[in-house]
Amino acid sequence: MRISATNNNGTVTLYFEGRFDTMATKQATDDIEQQLKGCAPVKSLVCDASKLEYISSSGLRVFLALAKQYKDFRVIETSSDVYQVLEMTGFTKIMNVEKAMRRFSVDGCQIIGRGGVGVVYRIDDDTIIKVFREGTTIDEVQTEITMAKESFVLGMPTAISFDIVRVGSQYGLVYELLKADTLTACLKREPQRIDEFARLYASLFRHLHDIKVPKGGSIPSCIEREEEAVRIISRYFDAPSTDLMMRIIQSIPQGDRLLHCDLQTKNAMLQNGELMLIDMGEVGYGHPIIDLGHSYSAMVSLVGDYEQIIGLPQQLANDIWLKMIQYYFEGQSADFIKHRTEQIAVVGCLRNFTWLSLSNSFPDEVIRHCQEIFAERLTKRKDYILSVCDTFKDWTLE
Repeated sequence: MRISATNNNGTVTLYFEGRFDTMATKQATDDIEQQLKGCAPVKSLVCDASKLEYISSSGLRVFLALAKQYKDFRVIETSSDVYQVLEMTGFTKIMNVEKAMRRFSVDGCQIIGRGGVGVVYRIDDDTIIKVFREGTTIDEVQTEITMAKESFVLGMPTAISFDIVRVGSQYGLVYELLKADTLTACLKREPQRIDEFARLYASLFRHLHDIKVPKGGSIPSCIEREEEAVRIISRYFDAPSTDLMMRIIQSIPQGDRLLHCDLQTKNAMLQNGELMLIDMGEVGYGHPIIDLGHSYSAMVSLVGDYEQIIGLPQQLANDIWLKMIQYYFEGQSADFIKHRTEQIAVVGCLRNFTWLSLSNSFPDEVIRHCQEIFAERLTKRKDYILSVCDTFKDWTLE
């Protein structure tokens, strides 16, 4: 058996190739010790088992000793046979073991959506894949699957993927959606159907906001997440600006409704006349104004390039959202809808900046542009913003 190692800022990966049987154990133990000495200091240890053909009880004891020595010990890319041994012996319960994943290539595939957490590609007529941005951890991908499963059980129309794959060095989620297309693509192809699409869009929002999230589940509070986002981006803004964002959040009424929190037209897939959601990374519970505000920030008041980010001309994006909100509040007076839209827009202003919390690697020019927009949209309008926040309490939930 051959063993080699790499060191990436203290995360050492040991690569095992061959059979980890009883005869190989003594030499393997010596090789591991030498490799770790050469990579010192070791902050965390990963064992890559992608080329490990077999492991005996002696080899398992070596893994167990390493797991006791290194707190963040993981075994990754295990084949089905090796994983079965680890599972049957109970090792998957006492250490982090990851199965080898299918590998996908997206070369030449159509991009059907692009956002802060990744890019969605059409693989074929039946399959799409969401490729997460570089640096996304397996735990973050698993969290999205968990949110999708819980939301589906509660009644959210979502395509659920249980298949995590590798696309180069990044993680991906594969969704099977037969003859489905994004609402963005449908709008671009048939803009004359905008009223029909707007009604479907509004129905999807209303359906979500009728769902009450029971206490005790894993779906997080959107208010708490918004507050954490402001704390993260406070390094980009002065104290008065951070305080203003917190005051907006603290004005939002409590709620227990199911929220998607990124319901742009590119995240809704039209399949057999029904809209289904594909991006569940920000699902939470709270007041509907948060969900609608996040949507407004993308479709109406986006900071950035509409065509590149949303995939629609700005006017068409604005039109579908404004028509949607008319249908969402269908039966209410024009003044009522105007008032609600003003409230939603204020929350949308907040989202225009909290998305910066999604990454630590935005270019300086992006940060500066957001700071300039913040001054225009919030700082100069502070009195108006806070006066609208004072009215949030009139939006009660039945």
